[in-house]
Amino acid sequence: MQVYKTRGVCSQAIQFELDGDTIKHVNFIGGCSGNTQGVARLVEGMKVKDAIARLEGIHCGPRPTSCPDQLAKALKEAINA
Repeated sequence: MQVYKTRGVCSQAIQFELDGDTIKHVNFIGGCSGNTQGVARLVEGMKVKDAIARLEGIHCGPRPTSCPDQLAKALKEAINA
Protein backbone atom coordinates (compact mmCIF):
# COMPACT_ATOMS: atom_id res chain seq x y z
CA MET A 1 0.00 0.00 0.00
CA GLN A 2 1.34 3.40 -0.99
CA VAL A 3 0.57 6.63 0.86
CA TYR A 4 0.47 10.07 -0.74
CA LYS A 5 0.37 13.18 1.47
CA THR A 6 -2.13 15.56 -0.10
CA ARG A 7 -1.67 19.33 -0.44
CA GLY A 8 -4.29 22.08 -0.59
CA VAL A 9 -7.35 19.91 0.15
CA CYS A 10 -9.35 18.74 3.18
CA SER A 11 -8.08 15.16 3.07
CA GLN A 12 -4.70 14.62 4.70
CA ALA A 13 -3.52 11.61 2.68
CA ILE A 14 -4.48 8.98 0.13
CA GLN A 15 -3.67 5.30 0.59
CA PHE A 16 -3.73 3.28 -2.61
CA GLU A 17 -2.64 -0.03 -4.04
CA LEU A 18 -1.87 -0.81 -7.66
CA ASP A 19 -1.81 -4.15 -9.42
CA GLY A 20 0.45 -3.42 -12.36
CA ASP A 21 -1.30 -0.66 -14.31
CA THR A 22 -4.66 -1.18 -12.58
CA ILE A 23 -5.92 0.54 -9.43
CA LYS A 24 -6.70 -2.15 -6.86
CA HIS A 25 -7.71 -0.08 -3.82
CA VAL A 26 -8.02 3.59 -2.77
CA ASN A 27 -8.72 5.11 0.64
CA PHE A 28 -8.77 8.83 1.42
CA ILE A 29 -7.82 9.88 4.95
CA GLY A 30 -10.10 12.78 5.88
CA GLY A 31 -11.99 14.96 3.44
CA CYS A 32 -15.66 14.80 2.48
CA SER A 33 -16.45 11.19 3.29
CA GLY A 34 -19.18 10.57 0.73
CA ASN A 35 -17.31 12.22 -2.11
CA THR A 36 -13.98 10.54 -1.41
CA GLN A 37 -15.61 7.13 -0.98
CA GLY A 38 -17.39 7.64 -4.28
CA VAL A 39 -14.22 8.60 -6.13
CA ALA A 40 -12.36 5.67 -4.58
CA ARG A 41 -14.99 3.13 -5.62
CA LEU A 42 -15.29 4.55 -9.12
CA VAL A 43 -11.57 4.28 -9.87
CA GLU A 44 -10.98 0.82 -8.35
CA GLY A 45 -10.46 -1.58 -11.25
CA MET A 46 -9.65 1.28 -13.63
CA LYS A 47 -6.37 1.58 -15.54
CA VAL A 48 -4.06 4.14 -13.91
CA LYS A 49 -3.67 6.27 -17.05
CA ASP A 50 -7.44 6.38 -17.60
CA ALA A 51 -8.02 7.53 -14.00
CA ILE A 52 -5.36 10.22 -14.33
CA ALA A 53 -6.93 11.49 -17.56
CA ARG A 54 -10.37 11.75 -15.93
CA LEU A 55 -9.33 13.24 -12.57
CA GLU A 56 -6.43 15.56 -13.37
CA GLY A 57 -7.22 19.26 -13.23
CA ILE A 58 -10.48 19.07 -11.24
CA HIS A 59 -10.82 22.07 -8.89
CA CYS A 60 -12.70 22.27 -5.58
CA GLY A 61 -14.42 25.64 -5.39
CA PRO A 62 -11.78 28.38 -5.57
CA ARG A 63 -8.94 25.93 -4.84
CA PRO A 64 -6.64 25.08 -7.76
CA THR A 65 -6.83 21.37 -6.82
CA SER A 66 -9.26 18.81 -5.35
CA CYS A 67 -9.20 15.35 -3.80
CA PRO A 68 -9.65 13.73 -7.25
CA ASP A 69 -6.85 15.92 -8.66
CA GLN A 70 -4.63 14.92 -5.72
CA LEU A 71 -5.34 11.24 -6.50
CA ALA A 72 -4.25 11.88 -10.10
CA LYS A 73 -1.02 13.43 -8.79
CA ALA A 74 -0.46 10.45 -6.48
CA LEU A 75 -0.98 8.00 -9.35
CA LYS A 76 1.37 9.96 -11.64
CA GLU A 77 4.03 9.98 -8.94
CA ALA A 78 3.61 6.22 -8.42
CA ILE A 79 3.98 5.29 -12.10
CA ASN A 80 6.94 7.64 -12.59
CA ALA A 81 8.85 6.32 -9.55
